[in-house]
Amino acid sequence: MAQPNQNQEKLVWWKEATAYQIYPRSFYDSNADGIGDIPGIIKKLDYLADLGIDLVWICPFYQSPNDDNGYDISDYQAIHSDFGCLDDVDRLIREAHKRGIKIIIDLVINHTSDEHPWFIESRQNRNSAKRDWYIWRDGSEATTEKPTNEPNNWESIFHGSAWQYDAETAQYYLHLFSSKQPDLNWENPEVKAALFSMIHWWLERGIDGFRVDAISHIKKQANLPSLPNPNGDNYVSSFKYHMNVKGIEEHLHELRDKAFSPFDIVTVGEANGVAAEDALTWVAEETATNKAGVFNMIFQFEHMNLWSEDSNQSSFNLVKFKQILTRWQNVLEGMGWNALYLENHDQARSINTFGNPNYRYASATALATCYFLMKGTPFIYQGQELGLVNFHFTSLDQFDDISARNLINKLKHQGKSDQYILSLLNRVSRDHSRLPMPWNSEENGGFSTVTPWITVNPNYELINVSEQLNNQNSVLQFYKQLIELRKQHKSLIIGRYKLILADDPNVYAYQRVSDDCTWTIITILVITLLRLILTALRLAI
Repeated sequence: MAQPNQNQEKLVWWKEATAYQIYPRSFYDSNADGIGDIPGIIKKLDYLADLGIDLVWICPFYQSPNDDNGYDISDYQAIHSDFGCLDDVDRLIREAHKRGIKIIIDLVINHTSDEHPWFIESRQNRNSAKRDWYIWRDGSEATTEKPTNEPNNWESIFHGSAWQYDAETAQYYLHLFSSKQPDLNWENPEVKAALFSMIHWWLERGIDGFRVDAISHIKKQANLPSLPNPNGDNYVSSFKYHMNVKGIEEHLHELRDKAFSPFDIVTVGEANGVAAEDALTWVAEETATNKAGVFNMIFQFEHMNLWSEDSNQSSFNLVKFKQILTRWQNVLEGMGWNALYLENHDQARSINTFGNPNYRYASATALATCYFLMKGTPFIYQGQELGLVNFHFTSLDQFDDISARNLINKLKHQGKSDQYILSLLNRVSRDHSRLPMPWNSEENGGFSTVTPWITVNPNYELINVSEQLNNQNSVLQFYKQLIELRKQHKSLIIGRYKLILADDPNVYAYQRVSDDCTWTIITILVITLLRLILTALRLAI
């Protein structure tokens, strides 16, 4: 098969960009209430510009009761008072654009909060105008323990039943996440029309696109059947029936054509369950012989699932890691585009996951080099550029995340010890990445002058922005150099990816091959340490 000519590849701005993700609650507190906010992001735009960031993705700041820290939205067109107001968002967009930074925001349209006016009207009675905007079902036969059983045995992604009983209307509603996050019914055209109108409203305010949350879950298996339950569990993992289900393409194409296409934006889909073999349906670039996909990029989950809470991995398997990332590189070569990442707000810190915190600098710089120079747009999660590591939780009471709390209840019910649960969550909990950003060595890491909403990692005295800005041998300075290296060399944007030593369990080596040069990137796994051996050796052809 002939390789595409890199010189002819369409090079749009978001392919050249370096992206940065902000979890606003933990980024910077500008008003001394212990919570990060939109004015706090504005104050740190110069830091991001100096780092070399071109694109910022901001997690939800909408009105929300915060059951899932903002991913349970009660008003898509209002700002939670913790974060500021709509004028602050408008100012953020203007100030970012002045610095050449584009802004994308989270688009959460698989579900709303149960406090959203749409759902409040939906649950008033079975005949309400918006009843069919959500997924309501009768329960199964009654038992002595409750008036009715759930409509099926699906387990929520956040554990426990995926159904919540509503006594007023004597039906259950579906919630794939928290019970306070009822799923929208994408089979209803009115739902889609309302969502598309909201999307247009945001785009007309000047944002540059969206990261689209949980979008692979908007299509559910017809008739919502129960799953096989050979182990007799209370509830069964139900991804098979609500993740990238056949027929989802119809909804996705409507989203593209009616919501996105009228605007010149960038879109990144969170595509849990989408395999590399299906990726072109999602992200194919339009050509004379190829129809366009839905998004410009997607976040795939395969390489992160090596370390999920259900993973049987006892140690990092470099060969599997290489196989997954290489498959995604090869499938999209010349036809689509990868979103590259090792951290986000839903993951523990990458140094603990893939490296060794005892060798923090070596692990951080090796991991950065390894993923950052692949073909695609690299995303940095706040604090990753400092080499932040996991916090050591000592009590189950310290976990804030609803998913963690539900998992604690589930595992205790299964008879697991507190020690076992604590060990697991210290490895995989989302709370690790949600701790406050350390800006300096002052109290609370300079994040806030008052006690923050969540605990602060006490290592902020050693690991913080201020210290690393003044240290030319810091992780932060390494990231700055890496970003600049990629900006200066087009071959690191368009060059083909070619894996070397595919079966070596200790070496991740690959090349970026363009018409005029080849880069060779090598990292080595020593015991549990990924250590940089050769950052980027440029070989003349």
